[in-house]
Amino acid sequence: MDGAQILIAGVGGLGCSWAKRAHIVCGNNVDLVLIDADEASFDYDQAHLIRLGKQSEDSGCAALPPLGEQRMRNASGIVRKLLSDVELVIILAGLGGGTGTGAGPEFARQARLAGAIVITIAAIPFEAQETRVKVSKEGLPKLESNSDVCVRLELDRLAWQARERGIDWRLGASWVEEFVEGLVRTLLRLGLINLDMMDLKTIVGHPGGSTLLVGQGDPNDAFSLLDDAMGAPLANLSFDGAKACLLQIEGGNGMTVGQVGAIADAFTSKFHDDAQVILGARVSDDLVGRIRVVAVVSGLDELGGISID
Repeated sequence: MDGAQILIAGVGGLGCSWAKRAHIVCGNNVDLVLIDADEASFDYDQAHLIRLGKQSEDSGCAALPPLGEQRMRNASGIVRKLLSDVELVIILAGLGGGTGTGAGPEFARQARLAGAIVITIAAIPFEAQETRVKVSKEGLPKLESNSDVCVRLELDRLAWQARERGIDWRLGASWVEEFVEGLVRTLLRLGLINLDMMDLKTIVGHPGGSTLLVGQGDPNDAFSLLDDAMGAPLANLSFDGAKACLLQIEGGNGMTVGQVGAIADAFTSKFHDDAQVILGARVSDDLVGRIRVVAVVSGLDELGGISID
């Protein structure tokens, strides 16, 4: 993908925390922007910064999405310069507050106006946080309409997985970093069967719902790989009848054509009979005895898809 530019954007406190960790994993392959009204989010010297608050204020965007949206609009001149030549924007944001819910959709809108593909990972508040859940429900449709792909990440499921691993859920239980790294590797590294930005544009261009999966496991156990990917802390989603998929399969030097075929069949078994599947494959020295799969799935039935009720 010669000359392509990828930007990771953290919006709000949780989004900035995840974005910084994802950028550390991805290294110098991508740029990073941190967007918040809280100066505490800007403790990272390898990022562009967009400040939505004032130093005299302690309340950030005061849990008011319209305030976050307006401040993001006011920063449009900075955003235009930042997005020059950017082809893919990966937005990480927590919904339910003023910055993520208000500034997140507005930044996504500006990114699409600049011609970039926009993939968003949106954290849905804990069910017990009734006020934040209500705010997130009001802001989610706007975020989805301004994103090519919007992945709904449930904090209840994420926290449960984090407890199982003995880590802080705010660190993303490693899932966020693994996903962002997998997507970046898919588009930046050459492989046996190459995928590029035009392939991604083709897949996300299908009408309907969309999401992403990432899984790792035994090269000889395709369905366990699928189970690992489906075990991600996403909102409930059915892949029955999906119309399109970009599927990247990456394994060690011993990876065989038979393994690639079995994994592709497992991941696409419930898709529509005429689904468009674009397959990529790569050998990586760091995946000895393991296979990593990254899938962008689109053309989903939105009526039978995700619910945060």
